[in-house]
Amino acid sequence: MAVPVTLRQEETMDQTNIEEIVRQVLSSMADGSVKTSSAASSAASREIPKTAHVAMLTALEHFDVKEFPIPPLGDGDILVKVEGCGVCGTDAHEFKKDPFSLIPVALGHEGTGEIVAMGKDVKKDSAGKDLHIGDKVVTCMIFKDDPEITMYDLNKQNVGGADVYGLLPDDDIHLNGWFSDYLFIRKGSTVFNVSDLDLDSRILIEPCAVLVHAVERAKSTGILRFNSRVVVQGCGPIGLICIAVLRTMGIENIVAVDGNEQRLAFAKRMGADKSVNFANFKGVEALAEGVKEAFGGHYADFGFQCTGNPHAHSNIYKFIRTGGGLCELGFFINGGDATINPHFDICSKELTMVGSWVYTLRDYATTFDFLKRAQAIGLPMKELITDKYPLNQINEALQKNLSMTGLKIAIVNE
Repeated sequence: MAVPVTLRQEETMDQTNIEEIVRQVLSSMADGSVKTSSAASSAASREIPKTAHVAMLTALEHFDVKEFPIPPLGDGDILVKVEGCGVCGTDAHEFKKDPFSLIPVALGHEGTGEIVAMGKDVKKDSAGKDLHIGDKVVTCMIFKDDPEITMYDLNKQNVGGADVYGLLPDDDIHLNGWFSDYLFIRKGSTVFNVSDLDLDSRILIEPCAVLVHAVERAKSTGILRFNSRVVVQGCGPIGLICIAVLRTMGIENIVAVDGNEQRLAFAKRMGADKSVNFANFKGVEALAEGVKEAFGGHYADFGFQCTGNPHAHSNIYKFIRTGGGLCELGFFINGGDATINPHFDICSKELTMVGSWVYTLRDYATTFDFLKRAQAIGLPMKELITDKYPLNQINEALQKNLSMTGLKIAIVNE
């Protein structure tokens, strides 16, 4: 039988509990074992090594994993333990041809990781959010040579006017790319606290920012609306993310064009209403009719050209109605010339065109909310990452990317 407890007995028990808690706190302070946040505890308990491993592209189609000393941090620097980094088409171009003449170079610009050390002047990220040891971060641009550009001067310049980790010439620091186990973020860099996103989502931030920027450029034409008929040509990671961005904005009448049935199937999961396999058509005129049929007898109001193929660029004009719009975003390097007929393709149609190349800081910040929205409506964003490799298998990862048998390839550290 339960014995009733009086009010005074309860007060005595509460006082005893309080005294015990106070004794525990005083004891923990005496032996230096006061608890910190779980993220800070994790980072603080990890001993920072004296050296870091960096995948250095030393020759065409060959990385060497090299070991370099971790330099001392300045007051504005941050040391990040790398968790993962996506393989971009730009990495593959550099791996195959070195178009930027950077070899030897530490590549990897789609990366993310955890802050393990930072200088005393580092307090907030580029959006004004607090930064602490243990926070998960991504980088965007380095404005060390143009200090007038800030988070609040976002739309005047895209990333093409700044440096990017993973595409920096080698120097005496060496820890310059995300294909490594530590990244040295120096003063003047843009950094964002993305601790509220999981690792796979964080790996996708950089390519998603490319498409957020492209869609914002497309909106500037005044043609892209909720009820627009939109054709997206190319269903690699860039085209698939383009479809996802459009879908999160409420655009539903989307036709995907590609020659790979598996990618076209994934495009529908990402939000495309119909798909057209160009391999099933002989000639661009027949292909254009196939796109028109997919739209129920109409040409597209707007087109996104997401391949790096000049022939594909020439084709997409034929899919777009008179008075329509086009965003070309597929050429991140010089991919060669395209042949068009200015009269038929542009002038007589009064086509409105925009080019898009990478992103601005504001697009980067907007991308965090895009990823949350995409997940909320059930888009399979994280399934874009089809293959993960450890750092010591980076050559295999790049060859996998070149084979085009997966979608997004990533280097993920243990």
